[in-house]
Amino acid sequence: MVMRIVFATGNKDKMREIRQILGSLGMEIVSMKEAGVFEDVEENGTTFSENSVIKASAIANKLHELGDNDSIVLADDSGLEIDALGGEPGIYSARYMGKDTPYPEKNAKIIERLEGVEDKDRTARFVCAVSAVLPNGKVLTSVKTMEGIIGHEIAGENGFGYDPIFFLPQFGKTSAQISPEEKNSISHRGKALRDMEELLAKELG
Repeated sequence: MVMRIVFATGNKDKMREIRQILGSLGMEIVSMKEAGVFEDVEENGTTFSENSVIKASAIANKLHELGDNDSIVLADDSGLEIDALGGEPGIYSARYMGKDTPYPEKNAKIIERLEGVEDKDRTARFVCAVSAVLPNGKVLTSVKTMEGIIGHEIAGENGFGYDPIFFLPQFGKTSAQISPEEKNSISHRGKALRDMEELLAKELG
């Protein structure tokens, strides 16, 4: 009997989004740390999808070692692809300029690198891959994107990561300036999680 979903993250902002979006499944949703797993998984895949599967599988194996064979394990890998920078930072988004570098510094550096680049060439997208490892070992994956452009300045307090430089023309704001509800409705993670919610609902009957 599946009792809960364990999500392979320790990020509180991400867990808040996940609980808002997957709440309709009616299952307990906990972070891997809340489930007693503190593994630091090396994500050595070459795509967002590969990394999300690597992470989910590693946490599922750890839970099995702890005697938990009933949880669904979910993991995501996401990042920012900037066309004018050849797709950078891509799968290295979290490690860009060093893992411990604060995002305001990362964001300022990206704006600096795009100095003089016109809006039409500042196209970018957030990509999110979400993978699930079911108790029977089956793996499900969904990949979704949110398109936008890189802004000319850092703006907004609502988001995290690269949100303050990711400008959404349809809103006339960055993804850190729109409400969490608006963001969940259009975000890469929101789309991938809603798609995963449907895939899981079918699997669970």
